[in-house]
Amino acid sequence: MHTELPKILEDVVNAFTRLPGIGRRTALRMALAQLKKSREETRLMAQALLTLAEQVKFCRICRNISDHEICSICSHPKRDRTLICIVEDIRDIIAIENTGQYNGLYHVLGGIISPVEGISPSHLNIESLLQRLQDNEATEIIMALNATMEGDTTVFYLYRKLQAFNIKISTIARGVSVGSELENADETTLGRSIINRLPYENVFKK
Repeated sequence: MHTELPKILEDVVNAFTRLPGIGRRTALRMALAQLKKSREETRLMAQALLTLAEQVKFCRICRNISDHEICSICSHPKRDRTLICIVEDIRDIIAIENTGQYNGLYHVLGGIISPVEGISPSHLNIESLLQRLQDNEATEIIMALNATMEGDTTVFYLYRKLQAFNIKISTIARGVSVGSELENADETTLGRSIINRLPYENVFKK
C-alpha cells in the first residue's frame, strides 16, 4: 500500500529530487534526517541556500563562481597569465586546482555543445572568450574538457574559432580515460595529463 506523505514533507522531498543524482528514496532519507536537526541548524542551512541564490556572482573575466566581481584566481598576482585553461564548469576548476600542477588562468564555458540536449555554441561562454583574447597576454589555450563525444565536438569547434588568433592550442593528454569526467579523475592522473598536454594539431591529425 502506498503511504501518502504529509504535504509539507512531500514538498521537501520533491525539492531534494531536483538535485542532480538524487532519487526519491534518497530525497526522503535526506528530508527525514533534516527533521532531526534543531531549528537553528535548519535555519542556518536555509539561510546559506538563500544567500547562495541571491548573492553568488560570476567572475566577469573567466565566469568562475565568485564572491566578488573578479574571482580570486583571476585577481591573484602570481598566476601565469600566459595560460588559459578552458573547462566546462567550476567542478573542473576545483579538480585541476587540487592537483597543484597548474598555475594559469581559466575560462568556464558553462557547458559543452550537445545537440541532443539542445545546447548550441550560442548557449556557452564562447563569445566572451574571444573578446577576452583581443587584449590578452595569453600565449597558450589548454583544452581541458571531458573526453566524450560532446567534449571533443566542443574542442574542435573552439579550435576552429581560435584559428584567428596567433596562439598555441593544446589539449590535456588522454591519461583521463575516454568517457570519464575530469572531476572523477584522481589528482595524480589529472595532474600528469595537464603537464603532458599535447598540441591540438597533433591530436587532430590522429
